[in-house]
Amino acid sequence: MDAVRTPVELRLSVVIPCHNRADLLRRCLATVTRFAPAATEIIVVDDASPEGSAYLAADEFPGVRAVRLRKNFGKAMALSAGFSRARGEIVVMMDADLQDDPAELPKFIKAVDDGIDVVVGWKVKRHDPTNRLVLTRIFNATVRYVTGVKLHDMNCGFKAYSREVVKTVPIYGDLFRFIPALAAWEGFRVGEVPITHHARKHGTSRYGLERILRGFFDLLSIAFLTKYSRRPMHLFGFVGLLMGSVGVAIDLYLSILWLMGQKIGDRPLLAFGTMLIVLGLQFFSTGFIGEYLTYTNQKRLRAEDLPIRQEVRAEAPTPAVDQRV
Repeated sequence: MDAVRTPVELRLSVVIPCHNRADLLRRCLATVTRFAPAATEIIVVDDASPEGSAYLAADEFPGVRAVRLRKNFGKAMALSAGFSRARGEIVVMMDADLQDDPAELPKFIKAVDDGIDVVVGWKVKRHDPTNRLVLTRIFNATVRYVTGVKLHDMNCGFKAYSREVVKTVPIYGDLFRFIPALAAWEGFRVGEVPITHHARKHGTSRYGLERILRGFFDLLSIAFLTKYSRRPMHLFGFVGLLMGSVGVAIDLYLSILWLMGQKIGDRPLLAFGTMLIVLGLQFFSTGFIGEYLTYTNQKRLRAEDLPIRQEVRAEAPTPAVDQRV
């Protein structure tokens, strides 16, 4: 028996962030409306494009909900705005540039119906420049190694989520690329479906050194969040123990030399060893503070926030008994 879901009226919510190129958005919406089920809402989030792409497209598609941000905040904020308004049992995100074919939408719906909580598009045959293909493969291999989530294309902009995932996994910064990793850490089922990928015919890619560096820092954040956010002492304590042990060993060695009559006051090694001991203590302190914050947060955890997938023969809560005389 599956977990009880919050009653919703809509079957599917499709969130499409966009910035300019209303012509592409119109073609994307035409395909989505063709392949989406009847009980579908489409939410277009305009990231403050000068031409007002969302409103231009919404004029031609009466069923489209148009949301316009106050300024260009980026894709993460656009997705957050769309997800916060999504009411469907399944929430799909896709780009409006038509590189990922919207006609593949039924595959994602079927995968979620089959029990997959997060469905990621896999561009089996990519049509990108050679340099981007190489960088993408390196990035995905690194992500698979660090997160342990075996996906071919973590960064694909075509994904589907069950409603529980959208409610559970927060989106901020550029971490929307790693929602599957965060969802897997939260205990959700993650899978992928092969999709058709088209070469970019309009606009230019912003995939460059800056984006690579941002992706690297985000990956470090994901590695910490998924491995040590609930046990920070395991990270900070280990680093503190390592630094402190090396520092103590260095100062012990210098102390033996001092007892043997050698001068050690002007040796840089003394300052280095002392610095390692101090840093070790600081890392330990950070670990203790992290553990305290984790503990207090767990005490505030509500029963409905626990990661329970299903419950069989659940007992009703015991009614309170008035023991007043």
